[in-house]
Amino acid sequence: MREKIYLGLVHYPVYNRNQETVATSVTNFDIHDISRSCKTYDVKGYHIITPVDAQVELTSRVIGYWKEGFGGNFNKDREAAFSSTYVTESIEKTIEEIEKAEGKKPIVITTSARIYDNSISYEDMSEKIYNDDNVYLLLFGTGHGLIDEIMDSCTHILDPIRGKTRYNHLSVRSAVAIILDRLLGEK
Repeated sequence: MREKIYLGLVHYPVYNRNQETVATSVTNFDIHDISRSCKTYDVKGYHIITPVDAQVELTSRVIGYWKEGFGGNFNKDREAAFSSTYVTESIEKTIEEIEKAEGKKPIVITTSARIYDNSISYEDMSEKIYNDDNVYLLLFGTGHGLIDEIMDSCTHILDPIRGKTRYNHLSVRSAVAIILDRLLGEK
């Protein structure tokens, strides 16, 4: 069922360009734009995942400004977009929070610009989402993608987004919008 979809933007553990495991910085654009995309497609919760205390504090202040602060009073559309945006310290904590809210663990779906042996098409994943009552968590990596251990532990990996050229380096906020539309858009 489409109403039990969650999204996680993972800032750790991800790879940098040298395939080292790192924590990336949260960006203001990703906070805002992905919150708006999630609200548009009725995603139940958008979790910005970072263990870095300074990033948690800064991101929480930005979210708070739009949820309870002057920003929310000034712009009700932005307040609505941020109503289901959260900061969590890890993927495991995000899964725990979803399980507590829903009464069962989410099925984890990851995304990548690479093709894997167990990749699934958007059409097939969309059908699964629409035809069962499972809870789903879509994980998007920042930097140069989610580490292999996360990719290996997930239930499904979505096919990469492909354009008409060999270039394949979309911003994560663009990828989120495209993938949400492919999975949850009008039928």
